[in-house]
Amino acid sequence: MKYLLSFLLLFFAGTMYAQRTIVESLETRQAGQGTVDVHQDAYIASLIGLRYTGGSSSPQTLKARGFRVQIYAGNNSRVARNEAQRAANKVKETFPEMPVYTYFQPPRWLCRVGDFKSIEEAHVAMRKLKGSGEFKEAAIVREQINIPIE
Repeated sequence: MKYLLSFLLLFFAGTMYAQRTIVESLETRQAGQGTVDVHQDAYIASLIGLRYTGGSSSPQTLKARGFRVQIYAGNNSRVARNEAQRAANKVKETFPEMPVYTYFQPPRWLCRVGDFKSIEEAHVAMRKLKGSGEFKEAAIVREQINIPIE
């Protein structure tokens, strides 16, 4: 019984602080305001990202499915970490307009570039990266991307 009560408490606390999609935010009923009802297919709802509200110093972004260009994938060694960081620095020098993400996803270090909504945009960026002569092993990967909210 004690475990069930703990589980329910954690479940309701987690749902209270969970992020909501833009559609859920629109459908929230508030006193003194109109109501919005959105009727859509479940597939469309799955494509909509979550709203992320960072600190006041960082811009607000929307998390959605998209594409990035992977320019480095190493193992879990310190050398691989340094190589991933070196690749990121090279992209920042050559293409300062492209966001760069370097992180450890077990069992390897990755360096990925861009936040592209379509595979066509990612393909254009991949051709630019390969054309620079530095990133011959670039490949397009599907990943959750950040879209700035203006």
